[in-house]
Amino acid sequence: MEILSIILTVAGLCLFETISSIDNAIINAEVLSTMAAWARRWFLTWGLFFAVFVIRGLLPWLIIWMTTPMLGPIGALTATFSNDPAVIAAIEESAPILLMGGGIFLVFLFLHWIFLEEKNYGLRGECYIASKGVWFFAVVSILLAAIVWFALAFNPLMAFAAVMGSTAFFIVHGFRQNAEEQERKMMGGTMSDWSKIFYLEVIDATFSIDGVLGAFAFTLSVPLIIIGSGLGAIVVRQMTISNVDKIKRYLFLKNGAMYSILVLGSIMILDGFGFHIPAWLSPIATFGIVGFFYVKSIRNMPPADAA
Repeated sequence: MEILSIILTVAGLCLFETISSIDNAIINAEVLSTMAAWARRWFLTWGLFFAVFVIRGLLPWLIIWMTTPMLGPIGALTATFSNDPAVIAAIEESAPILLMGGGIFLVFLFLHWIFLEEKNYGLRGECYIASKGVWFFAVVSILLAAIVWFALAFNPLMAFAAVMGSTAFFIVHGFRQNAEEQERKMMGGTMSDWSKIFYLEVIDATFSIDGVLGAFAFTLSVPLIIIGSGLGAIVVRQMTISNVDKIKRYLFLKNGAMYSILVLGSIMILDGFGFHIPAWLSPIATFGIVGFFYVKSIRNMPPADAA
Protein backbone atom coordinates (compact mmCIF):
# COMPACT_ATOMS: atom_id res chain seq x y z
CA MET A 1 0.00 0.00 0.00
CA GLU A 2 1.20 3.52 -0.75
CA ILE A 3 2.07 5.66 2.25
CA LEU A 4 -0.64 8.24 1.46
CA SER A 5 -3.26 5.49 1.25
CA ILE A 6 -2.08 4.04 4.57
CA ILE A 7 -2.27 7.44 6.29
CA LEU A 8 -5.73 8.11 4.88
CA THR A 9 -6.95 4.67 5.96
CA VAL A 10 -5.57 4.97 9.51
CA ALA A 11 -7.00 8.49 9.88
CA GLY A 12 -10.41 7.31 8.65
CA LEU A 13 -10.34 4.32 11.01
CA CYS A 14 -9.41 6.55 13.95
CA LEU A 15 -12.21 9.01 13.21
CA PHE A 16 -14.80 6.27 12.68
CA GLU A 17 -13.84 4.48 15.90
CA THR A 18 -14.00 7.75 17.83
CA ILE A 19 -17.31 8.97 16.46
CA SER A 20 -19.01 5.57 16.73
CA SER A 21 -17.93 5.24 20.38
CA ILE A 22 -19.33 8.52 21.71
CA ASP A 23 -22.18 6.70 23.49
CA ASN A 24 -19.59 4.38 25.00
CA ALA A 25 -17.59 7.35 26.33
CA ILE A 26 -20.70 8.89 27.89
CA ILE A 27 -21.69 5.63 29.60
CA ASN A 28 -18.13 5.16 30.86
CA ALA A 29 -18.00 8.69 32.30
CA GLU A 30 -21.38 8.35 34.03
CA VAL A 31 -20.49 5.02 35.66
CA LEU A 32 -16.94 6.13 36.56
CA SER A 33 -18.39 9.12 38.42
CA THR A 34 -19.92 6.65 40.93
CA MET A 35 -16.69 4.70 41.48
CA ALA A 36 -13.78 5.10 43.89
CA ALA A 37 -10.56 6.76 42.69
CA TRP A 38 -8.60 3.48 42.62
CA ALA A 39 -11.27 1.81 40.48
CA ARG A 40 -11.29 4.71 38.01
CA ARG A 41 -7.50 4.53 37.69
CA TRP A 42 -7.62 0.76 37.21
CA PHE A 43 -10.23 0.96 34.47
CA LEU A 44 -8.60 3.86 32.62
CA THR A 45 -5.20 2.10 32.69
CA TRP A 46 -5.83 -1.62 32.32
CA GLY A 47 -9.18 -1.12 30.65
CA LEU A 48 -7.41 0.84 27.90
CA PHE A 49 -4.96 -2.02 27.38
CA PHE A 50 -7.86 -4.48 27.14
CA ALA A 51 -9.83 -2.25 24.75
CA VAL A 52 -6.94 -1.54 22.37
CA PHE A 53 -4.87 -4.71 22.33
CA VAL A 54 -7.36 -7.44 23.23
CA ILE A 55 -10.74 -6.42 21.78
CA ARG A 56 -9.70 -4.23 18.84
CA GLY A 57 -6.59 -6.31 18.20
CA LEU A 58 -7.83 -9.84 18.68
CA LEU A 59 -11.28 -9.52 17.11
CA PRO A 60 -10.29 -8.43 13.56
CA TRP A 61 -7.50 -11.01 13.52
CA LEU A 62 -9.94 -13.75 14.54
CA ILE A 63 -12.47 -12.66 11.90
CA ILE A 64 -9.86 -12.81 9.12
CA TRP A 65 -8.59 -16.17 10.39
CA MET A 66 -12.09 -17.67 10.64
CA THR A 67 -13.14 -16.54 7.16
CA THR A 68 -9.81 -17.65 5.63
CA PRO A 69 -8.61 -20.57 7.82
CA MET A 70 -6.12 -21.79 5.23
CA LEU A 71 -3.94 -18.74 5.97
CA GLY A 72 -3.20 -19.84 9.53
CA PRO A 73 -2.85 -17.45 12.49
CA ILE A 74 0.29 -15.65 11.26
CA GLY A 75 -0.92 -15.46 7.69
CA ALA A 76 -4.20 -13.89 8.82
CA LEU A 77 -2.22 -11.12 10.49
CA THR A 78 0.09 -10.32 7.58
CA ALA A 79 -2.00 -11.46 4.59
CA THR A 80 -2.68 -8.05 3.03
CA PHE A 81 1.05 -7.27 2.96
CA SER A 82 1.93 -10.54 1.24
CA ASN A 83 3.00 -10.87 -2.40
CA ASP A 84 2.28 -14.61 -2.46
CA PRO A 85 -0.31 -15.26 -5.23
CA ALA A 86 -1.87 -18.07 -3.19
CA VAL A 87 -2.40 -15.76 -0.21
CA ILE A 88 -3.84 -13.02 -2.42
CA ALA A 89 -6.21 -15.52 -4.04
CA ALA A 90 -7.35 -16.81 -0.62
CA ILE A 91 -8.11 -13.27 0.59
CA GLU A 92 -10.02 -12.41 -2.59
CA GLU A 93 -12.08 -15.59 -2.30
CA SER A 94 -13.07 -15.08 1.35
CA ALA A 95 -13.40 -11.26 1.35
CA PRO A 96 -16.99 -11.18 -0.04
CA ILE A 97 -18.18 -13.45 2.79
CA LEU A 98 -16.64 -11.21 5.44
CA LEU A 99 -17.86 -8.02 3.77
CA MET A 100 -21.40 -9.31 3.41
CA GLY A 101 -21.76 -10.29 7.08
CA GLY A 102 -20.25 -7.05 8.33
CA GLY A 103 -22.25 -4.95 5.89
CA ILE A 104 -25.58 -6.44 6.97
CA PHE A 105 -24.71 -5.86 10.62
CA LEU A 106 -23.93 -2.18 9.99
CA VAL A 107 -26.97 -1.50 7.81
CA PHE A 108 -29.25 -3.11 10.42
CA LEU A 109 -27.58 -0.99 13.08
CA PHE A 110 -28.41 2.17 11.13
CA LEU A 111 -31.99 1.08 10.47
CA HIS A 112 -32.56 0.36 14.16
CA TRP A 113 -31.30 3.85 15.00
CA ILE A 114 -33.34 5.67 12.34
CA PHE A 115 -36.57 3.80 13.17
CA LEU A 116 -36.49 3.10 16.91
CA GLU A 117 -33.87 5.01 18.87
CA GLU A 118 -34.17 8.44 20.46
CA LYS A 119 -32.20 11.05 18.54
CA ASN A 120 -31.73 14.69 17.73
CA TYR A 121 -33.28 15.10 14.29
CA GLY A 122 -30.54 16.35 12.00
CA LEU A 123 -32.07 15.82 8.55
CA ARG A 124 -35.51 16.30 7.07
CA GLY A 125 -37.46 13.05 7.12
CA GLU A 126 -35.87 11.56 10.25
CA CYS A 127 -38.85 12.52 12.42
CA TYR A 128 -41.29 10.93 9.96
CA ILE A 129 -39.28 7.69 9.80
CA ALA A 130 -39.07 7.56 13.59
CA SER A 131 -42.85 7.87 13.77
CA LYS A 132 -43.08 4.66 11.70
CA GLY A 133 -40.87 2.65 14.05
CA VAL A 134 -43.16 -0.38 13.86
CA TRP A 135 -41.88 -0.88 10.29
CA PHE A 136 -38.31 -1.59 11.41
CA PHE A 137 -38.73 -5.35 11.62
CA ALA A 138 -40.58 -5.50 8.30
CA VAL A 139 -37.89 -3.45 6.54
CA VAL A 140 -34.93 -5.48 7.85
CA SER A 141 -36.71 -8.77 7.13
CA ILE A 142 -37.50 -7.81 3.54
CA LEU A 143 -33.99 -6.42 3.02
CA LEU A 144 -32.39 -9.59 4.37
CA ALA A 145 -34.62 -11.81 2.22
CA ALA A 146 -33.75 -9.81 -0.92
CA ILE A 147 -30.00 -9.85 -0.24
CA VAL A 148 -30.01 -13.57 0.56
CA TRP A 149 -31.91 -14.25 -2.68
CA PHE A 150 -29.32 -12.45 -4.82
CA ALA A 151 -26.41 -13.82 -2.79
CA LEU A 152 -27.53 -17.43 -3.32
CA ALA A 153 -27.02 -17.02 -7.04
CA PHE A 154 -23.72 -15.24 -6.51
CA ASN A 155 -22.16 -17.34 -3.73
CA PRO A 156 -24.14 -19.47 -1.23
CA LEU A 157 -21.63 -18.70 1.51
CA MET A 158 -22.39 -15.01 1.08
CA ALA A 159 -26.06 -15.76 1.76
CA PHE A 160 -25.06 -17.58 4.94
CA ALA A 161 -22.83 -14.62 5.91
CA ALA A 162 -25.79 -12.25 5.47
CA VAL A 163 -27.84 -14.36 7.88
CA MET A 164 -24.91 -14.45 10.33
CA GLY A 165 -24.61 -10.66 10.14
CA SER A 166 -28.30 -10.36 10.98
CA THR A 167 -27.93 -12.85 13.83
CA ALA A 168 -24.92 -10.99 15.22
CA PHE A 169 -26.86 -7.72 15.17
CA PHE A 170 -29.77 -9.04 17.21
CA ILE A 171 -27.46 -10.78 19.70
CA VAL A 172 -25.39 -7.63 20.24
CA HIS A 173 -28.56 -5.51 20.42
CA GLY A 174 -29.90 -7.80 23.14
CA PHE A 175 -26.72 -7.39 25.18
CA ARG A 176 -26.90 -3.62 24.82
CA GLN A 177 -30.51 -3.45 25.93
CA ASN A 178 -29.61 -5.47 29.00
CA ALA A 179 -26.61 -3.21 29.62
CA GLU A 180 -28.81 -0.11 29.55
CA GLU A 181 -31.08 -1.68 32.15
CA GLN A 182 -28.09 -2.62 34.30
CA GLU A 183 -26.75 0.94 34.06
CA ARG A 184 -30.01 2.35 35.42
CA LYS A 185 -29.85 -0.06 38.35
CA MET A 186 -26.17 0.69 38.88
CA MET A 187 -26.58 4.46 39.05
CA GLY A 188 -29.11 4.11 41.83
CA GLY A 189 -27.82 1.00 43.56
CA THR A 190 -24.89 -0.25 45.63
CA MET A 191 -23.02 -2.42 43.13
CA SER A 192 -19.34 -2.98 43.97
CA ASP A 193 -16.59 -1.19 42.05
CA TRP A 194 -15.26 -4.48 40.67
CA SER A 195 -18.72 -5.29 39.31
CA LYS A 196 -18.84 -1.87 37.67
CA ILE A 197 -15.40 -2.42 36.10
CA PHE A 198 -16.56 -5.75 34.69
CA TYR A 199 -19.73 -4.10 33.40
CA LEU A 200 -17.74 -1.35 31.65
CA GLU A 201 -15.45 -3.91 30.01
CA VAL A 202 -18.45 -5.84 28.66
CA ILE A 203 -20.03 -2.62 27.38
CA ASP A 204 -16.77 -1.63 25.71
CA ALA A 205 -16.57 -5.04 24.04
CA THR A 206 -20.10 -4.76 22.61
CA PHE A 207 -19.54 -1.21 21.35
CA SER A 208 -16.22 -2.19 19.78
CA ILE A 209 -17.97 -4.64 17.45
CA ASP A 210 -19.41 -1.75 15.41
CA GLY A 211 -15.98 -0.22 14.97
CA VAL A 212 -14.24 -3.48 14.15
CA LEU A 213 -16.78 -4.56 11.53
CA GLY A 214 -16.90 -1.06 10.04
CA ALA A 215 -13.11 -1.11 9.82
CA PHE A 216 -13.27 -3.78 7.13
CA ALA A 217 -14.90 -1.22 4.83
CA PHE A 218 -11.60 0.67 5.02
CA THR A 219 -9.14 -2.22 4.74
CA LEU A 220 -8.66 -5.95 5.29
CA SER A 221 -5.24 -5.29 6.83
CA VAL A 222 -5.32 -6.34 10.48
CA PRO A 223 -2.26 -4.25 11.48
CA LEU A 224 -3.85 -1.09 10.04
CA ILE A 225 -7.17 -1.88 11.76
CA ILE A 226 -5.35 -2.34 15.08
CA ILE A 227 -3.48 0.96 14.67
CA GLY A 228 -6.46 3.03 13.51
CA SER A 229 -9.04 1.54 15.88
CA GLY A 230 -6.52 1.58 18.73
CA LEU A 231 -5.87 5.29 18.26
CA GLY A 232 -9.63 5.85 18.20
CA ALA A 233 -10.02 3.90 21.46
CA ILE A 234 -7.35 6.09 23.07
CA VAL A 235 -9.24 9.21 21.95
CA VAL A 236 -12.46 7.80 23.44
CA ARG A 237 -10.70 7.19 26.77
CA GLN A 238 -9.41 10.78 26.71
CA MET A 239 -12.95 12.00 26.07
CA THR A 240 -14.09 9.94 29.06
CA ILE A 241 -11.46 11.53 31.29
CA SER A 242 -11.69 15.12 30.09
CA ASN A 243 -15.09 16.61 29.35
CA VAL A 244 -17.96 14.39 28.30
CA ASP A 245 -20.45 17.17 29.09
CA LYS A 246 -18.88 19.24 26.32
CA ILE A 247 -19.19 16.33 23.89
CA LYS A 248 -22.90 16.05 24.73
CA ARG A 249 -23.39 19.60 23.48
CA TYR A 250 -22.49 18.48 19.95
CA LEU A 251 -26.03 17.37 19.27
CA PHE A 252 -25.58 15.70 15.89
CA LEU A 253 -22.31 13.79 16.23
CA LYS A 254 -24.29 10.57 16.75
CA ASN A 255 -26.13 11.30 13.50
CA GLY A 256 -22.79 11.58 11.73
CA ALA A 257 -21.69 8.26 13.19
CA MET A 258 -24.88 6.48 12.12
CA TYR A 259 -24.91 7.84 8.56
CA SER A 260 -21.24 6.84 8.29
CA ILE A 261 -22.25 3.36 9.41
CA LEU A 262 -24.94 3.25 6.70
CA VAL A 263 -22.47 4.27 4.00
CA LEU A 264 -19.76 1.85 5.18
CA GLY A 265 -22.24 -1.01 5.44
CA SER A 266 -23.54 -0.31 1.94
CA ILE A 267 -19.98 -0.18 0.59
CA MET A 268 -19.24 -3.56 2.16
CA ILE A 269 -22.36 -5.17 0.67
CA LEU A 270 -21.69 -3.74 -2.79
CA ASP A 271 -18.04 -4.76 -2.58
CA GLY A 272 -19.15 -8.27 -1.59
CA PHE A 273 -21.27 -8.46 -4.74
CA GLY A 274 -18.26 -7.54 -6.85
CA PHE A 275 -18.75 -3.82 -7.43
CA HIS A 276 -15.42 -2.00 -7.63
CA ILE A 277 -15.25 0.43 -4.70
CA PRO A 278 -12.17 2.73 -4.60
CA ALA A 279 -10.11 2.34 -1.43
CA TRP A 280 -10.27 6.07 -0.73
CA LEU A 281 -14.08 6.23 -0.73
CA SER A 282 -14.65 4.92 2.82
CA PRO A 283 -12.32 7.36 4.64
CA ILE A 284 -13.32 10.32 2.46
CA ALA A 285 -17.04 9.59 2.95
CA THR A 286 -16.51 9.25 6.71
CA PHE A 287 -14.67 12.58 6.94
CA GLY A 288 -17.32 14.28 4.79
CA ILE A 289 -20.34 12.95 6.72
CA VAL A 290 -18.85 13.54 10.16
CA GLY A 291 -17.64 16.98 9.11
CA PHE A 292 -21.13 17.96 7.92
CA PHE A 293 -22.78 16.96 11.20
CA TYR A 294 -19.93 18.50 13.24
CA VAL A 295 -20.54 21.87 11.60
CA LYS A 296 -24.28 21.44 12.08
CA SER A 297 -23.67 20.67 15.76
CA ILE A 298 -21.62 23.84 16.22
CA ARG A 299 -24.32 25.95 14.59
CA ASN A 300 -26.97 24.47 16.90
CA MET A 301 -24.89 24.15 20.07
CA PRO A 302 -26.86 24.90 23.27
CA PRO A 303 -25.34 27.11 26.00
CA ALA A 304 -23.01 25.37 28.43
CA ASP A 305 -25.46 25.70 31.32
CA ALA A 306 -28.15 23.98 29.21
CA ALA A 307 -26.11 20.86 28.46
